[in-house]
Amino acid sequence: MPGTATTGTAGTTERGATVWLTGLPSAGKTTIANALADRLRAEGHRVEVLDGDEIREFLSAGLGFSREDRHTNVQRIGFVAELLASNGVKALVPVIAPYADSREAVRKRHQSEGTGYLEVHVATPVEVCSVRDVKGLYAKQAAGEISGLTGVDDPYEAPDSPDLRIESHTQSVPESAAALHALLTERGLA
Repeated sequence: MPGTATTGTAGTTERGATVWLTGLPSAGKTTIANALADRLRAEGHRVEVLDGDEIREFLSAGLGFSREDRHTNVQRIGFVAELLASNGVKALVPVIAPYADSREAVRKRHQSEGTGYLEVHVATPVEVCSVRDVKGLYAKQAAGEISGLTGVDDPYEAPDSPDLRIESHTQSVPESAAALHALLTERGLA
């Protein structure tokens, strides 16, 4: 398959892949992605973390939070992730991506290009996420300052059969990253 591997500095072929981490706000997606990225980099892999907040600022500026805008945002991120992965990069994508059809479109794009893709559901209950409240979103929603918070007053369609389900409220970040690394290894992607 053209474009699915590159030759690394040691002369070995590097197979890229996209690891899509979906879950509620404050579920632990970015924390787990960064822990996995550190481990993969230490092993010599080329890795990029496509953080949802950064993508919204730089690639999807001007998009709102309607279903259509969220779909457009996810497709843009999916395109960039596939482009990186098809060029030998491990693209770690911690993005809420609340709608199943949007995530499925990204998976199908990867499949049609022959690019590795794993969907990981960081399945943290909303009650735990609202306590973590990393960005203060749950507090703002409770105070009536914002609406459309995914999982509270806007839908989140949890994956029915992800490649991996991580319950970050019952396992540590290192345990979560290790489980994900084990899956990458099992699938021949690490």
